Amino acid sequence: MKKTLKIILVVVGVLTGLVLMLPFLISVNQFRPTIEEKASAALGRKVQLGNISLSLLSGSLSAENLSIGDDPKFSPSPFLTAKSLNVGVEIMPLIFSKTLNVTGVTIAGPQVILLRNAAGQWNYSSLGSSAAKSQAQQAPAARSAGSANATEFSVKKLTLSDGSIIIGSTNSQNRSTYDHVNVAASDVSLTSKFPVTVTADLPAGGKFRLDGTVGPADQADTTLTPLDARLNVTSLDLASTGFLDSSAGLGGILDLDGNLSSQGGEAQTSGKVKFSKSLLVAGGSPAGVPVTVNFDTKYNLHRNSGVLNPSTLNIGGAAAHLNGTYESAGEATVVNIKLDAKDMPAKDLEAFLPALGIHLPKGASLQAGTLNSNLNLTGPTNKLVITGNFGLFNGVLAGFDLGSKMSSVASLAGIKTGKDLNIEKVTSNLRVAPTGIRADNFLAVLPTIGNLTGAGTVDSRNVLDFKMLATLTKEASTSASSTAGPGGGGLGGLLSAVTGGGGSACSEGLKVPFQIQGTTAEPRFIPDVGGLAKDLFKSQLGCLGGRSSSSTTKAQGQNPADAINALSGLFKKKKPQDK
Repeated sequence: MKKTLKIILVVVGVLTGLVLMLPFLISVNQFRPTIEEKASAALGRKVQLGNISLSLLSGSLSAENLSIGDDPKFSPSPFLTAKSLNVGVEIMPLIFSKTLNVTGVTIAGPQVILLRNAAGQWNYSSLGSSAAKSQAQQAPAARSAGSANATEFSVKKLTLSDGSIIIGSTNSQNRSTYDHVNVAASDVSLTSKFPVTVTADLPAGGKFRLDGTVGPADQADTTLTPLDARLNVTSLDLASTGFLDSSAGLGGILDLDGNLSSQGGEAQTSGKVKFSKSLLVAGGSPAGVPVTVNFDTKYNLHRNSGVLNPSTLNIGGAAAHLNGTYESAGEATVVNIKLDAKDMPAKDLEAFLPALGIHLPKGASLQAGTLNSNLNLTGPTNKLVITGNFGLFNGVLAGFDLGSKMSSVASLAGIKTGKDLNIEKVTSNLRVAPTGIRADNFLAVLPTIGNLTGAGTVDSRNVLDFKMLATLTKEASTSASSTAGPGGGGLGGLLSAVTGGGGSACSEGLKVPFQIQGTTAEPRFIPDVGGLAKDLFKSQLGCLGGRSSSSTTKAQGQNPADAINALSGLFKKKKPQDK
């Protein structure tokens, strides 16, 4: 028994010694040219390896460094570099016949640089295409001969762990980096379909995951290789990707859950995308409500252009419809999208207004009304411009007393609108760009005041600059006149002075020019003195010709000092006797 135990121990010791010595007895570096040659042929790029060592315990060859060349049309620098490469091999054929049978490949810490040229082509489009074409031609002959194709490239398991992908274009130094990239694929072949999983950390936070199948490799262009996958993106900061121009104040967080399929050079994507904390102008603030889009797109990989099929956009309970086209041949994606919105509840849109640089006055809120809009979203996504028209109907801006806000416009003093502003309608043509908003053909029909018309801008600092004209209703004009009183300050005093106290009889359709400055949160209404005087003497005094001769005689007999007093109060200037 002791003798048997001793023999077993001796055998174990010998085997252990062999295991420890074999890596030194087998010169595995002799396989380096073979591995480099096969890998170069399979990828169509020059592959270089550092020193190779053998690990019998793990059954793998390890290379200290790995470098895969780029397409020379894009860059002289490597397409991929990695600190180490492990190649799983069958040990027995390697030891006894020095035959290299690969079972798996693991690339640790790779860095991949993806570049796109001005024509929309990627530097990985030619990767492996020549080998795929060669193997596709050889495979039928090998199958007809009843044997496997000895030259066919296949790997039982391919793994890329903790890598990084840098994405950019050949005509720009801007780059986006995706870290902690992991790729796991099995039964990898250039001539058949195989499963793959890709995960990555996104710039400035967020996660990316793709699960699906890919292959067989396209023989002419790797980017056209068929793909069928589930795509999930969470918390992608759009400003960090270059998709939006952060220097112009654009931004937002994207979450996406969808399906991606590509076949025959046409890719189709459908699913749901959510935009949170949206920013569309530099002077805006992140939207307090997300925008969700149920989308369906088709993209032609040959022409680098796509179509957005009819899709639905939702902001709370407000819904709009989208459709259009987009192109991505250049550095940025260029879109031409139409948005059609009908009867969107204004209350649901309120929290999105800050994204457009519109901040409601303190304490005010949209409590009623519906919004209709037809907009065009055009241009590169990093400098998006929105044009079109909008209309708000039967709205209520609660907590906003416009009459008191406009009291600084002397001619409107005394108009009562109440604590809530009722809006029959507000319409305008709009242009929204990163630099701000321009509103033309602005019309607001306010039952307690009249019509406000004009045009103006809200710049990237949220500063207002509007030139407006108020056409008062008869009731509003009468209210202003009676508040001022005959011979007193304001427009009422002036009208009384020149019409003998009958200003209201000539006040229907009274036009009062003014300006709106300040910000949307703190608007300031300023009288346009020059415009007011010109309009007053041109139209309001001119209406005296239509009155009775007795009234006219009375007006002509009015003391001129009363008119001077009225003008003094209206324009807030000193009287001649006060100088």
